[in-house]
Amino acid sequence: MAHELSGVVVVNKPSGPTSFDVVRRVKGLFKARRCGHTGTLDPTATGVLPICIGDATKIASFVSEGEKEYDAVVRFGVTTDTQDGAGRTVETRPLEGLGEERVREALRDFVGLVQQTPPMYSARKVDGKRLYELARAGEEVEREARQVHIEEARLLWFRSPDAGVFVRCSKGTYLRTLAHDLGQKVGCGAHLRELKRARVGPFGLEDSVGLDTLMATAKEGREHLDRFVHPLARALTDLAELQLDMQLARRVAHGHAPGPADLSRLRAPPYPRGRKVRLMDPEGRVLAVAESDGVGMLKLLRVLVSGAHDLVDKDY
Repeated sequence: MAHELSGVVVVNKPSGPTSFDVVRRVKGLFKARRCGHTGTLDPTATGVLPICIGDATKIASFVSEGEKEYDAVVRFGVTTDTQDGAGRTVETRPLEGLGEERVREALRDFVGLVQQTPPMYSARKVDGKRLYELARAGEEVEREARQVHIEEARLLWFRSPDAGVFVRCSKGTYLRTLAHDLGQKVGCGAHLRELKRARVGPFGLEDSVGLDTLMATAKEGREHLDRFVHPLARALTDLAELQLDMQLARRVAHGHAPGPADLSRLRAPPYPRGRKVRLMDPEGRVLAVAESDGVGMLKLLRVLVSGAHDLVDKDY
């Protein structure tokens, strides 16, 4: 049986298809048994959509936790029920006194820890039902505000009634809600007109490939698609790295976490609590992902055993 391809394909998603549509297309092109994305983009949004294939699906959550960057176009004066251009207009207000400086000033209040109330048209669940399902049924429910971290929110340009905004933020930040809240802040309302995701964790637009290129390449033969697959180690470059010796690599492959004596022997640095570490086998492959408890112990979060069968199959 042929070894299953494993790695991350970074698709430059076009406007129109859902993230699941893109996953399904990639799964078919690569003839992959397992495939999954690392964070949904709305159908109208474009840009970076990392898709994990094969064993890489085991690390999808670690990629999705990475910082994200967006280029957004905010339209002022119009609020919609979905907080973006796909929705129904709820209110139209004049843009009296709205200028570049006012928008720039208002954006400063959205940097740092910010409370966001998820939009009704979102995939968040309340009492087991997705919010967009309730919204389509005409229901509005109480949503709990969530804290997100916005590292940077910068005005790129202003041409009334639109503004270009660059945002660098944590997982779970709704750019639609940021646009809506910005509109409330300046007093005339707003919605997200366009959105392009420029980066997810270590992957930027420069690493991405269009669906049309993938489809054209697939016609030349499945093996030609391999050049678009990024290895697991590249997907986890935001994590700390610890190189294991052969003895410890075999133990980790069997699910044994490195203890304080192991970390001391390897001269591992003192990782702070919650720091995630990629454990590498002697040949430079990612063997597992672990998390530090801050007092000299690592807890295994995910063992990528199939990437190291030769270690597992050998006797101690």
